[in-house]
Amino acid sequence: MNRGYLPGLLACLLAFAPIGARAQLVTFVPSPSAAAYESAAVVTTLAGADAKGSTDGPGAVARFGRLMGIAVAADGALYLADEENSTIRKVTPTGEVTTLAGTAGAKGSADGPGAAARFYHPIGVAVDASGTLYVTDADNQIIRKITAAGDVTTLAGSVGHKGSADGVGGAAKFNLPHSLAVAADGTVYVADTYNHTIRKITPAGVVTTLAGSAGHKGSTDGTGDVARFYHPAGVAVDAQGTLYVADHGNQLIRKISPAGDVTTLAGTANQRGYANGRGADARFRYPGGLAVDADGTLYVTDYMNMTIRKVTAAGEVTTLAGMVLLSGQVDGPGPAARFDSPWGVAVGAGGELYVAESNTIRVVK
Repeated sequence: MNRGYLPGLLACLLAFAPIGARAQLVTFVPSPSAAAYESAAVVTTLAGADAKGSTDGPGAVARFGRLMGIAVAADGALYLADEENSTIRKVTPTGEVTTLAGTAGAKGSADGPGAAARFYHPIGVAVDASGTLYVTDADNQIIRKITAAGDVTTLAGSVGHKGSADGVGGAAKFNLPHSLAVAADGTVYVADTYNHTIRKITPAGVVTTLAGSAGHKGSTDGTGDVARFYHPAGVAVDAQGTLYVADHGNQLIRKISPAGDVTTLAGTANQRGYANGRGADARFRYPGGLAVDADGTLYVTDYMNMTIRKVTAAGEVTTLAGMVLLSGQVDGPGPAARFDSPWGVAVGAGGELYVAESNTIRVVK
């Protein structure tokens, strides 16, 4: 069952939390003065249009079902998890879209080459230096691996079996994992969203829990299983092996050292809103995707605020593009641009951002 991924419904003033908290009605009234900001960023559309489908092709001809995770390879190619189509798509730097693996509308869990492979609501995608892809196949409860040629195998987890067990390969269990990131040494980090934990997978498929405690929600900073998360969604890892987490349900951006020490970089737990500022003064509304550049600057898709945010290493939060609570697919200068439920974000070699939203891929420069 497709769970936790809402389309853009924020043309009104009432919304439900997108992951795991449908019973919590969130009421908010946007403040025009609070939303005002300046940004030199400019937003354009690389591929897709305001219409669903599964068509491969150039730019605006291409169609997507619902885009979630996005990753940029060393050669500039983009890879995307097309969650609704249950496929993995590939996009050239010029916007030519093809389907790398899976078949649109054909859900399943089969390993195999290209169109023979099957996925069930893939959400996260990451790529390593050699061009190998990793995918969180969320409703299959597994982590998949895809070669550059499109050959799909299962790295860890057991199809259809939820759980939180550490172990090797199929002995490990996940609970609706959302995003993942690959470190320089090949270690894969996973936001195990419904377990409220961050998992770690070696290249050999050995799964351990880096931080958080399965089944225990919270916002506590601390080391390893002392720390608490609430539906962690996005993860990114920098060159030093420091991990960053978009703690979706807590409205926080968290930081995890290689030893598993968890601290809060920005936001205040359980305080939804929109505010730029340093550390605890900043506010988010269900942050989703996360990316980090070579300088250690973070980029966040502030999912229900419909904006793209920037977070410095010191925790200073600003807004790059979009306008709080105003949904759309409008290109233009940062404050004039509009997004429709932005989720995935990735940083290109030139510092440009690629954003995966509902049916389009946007570029922020």
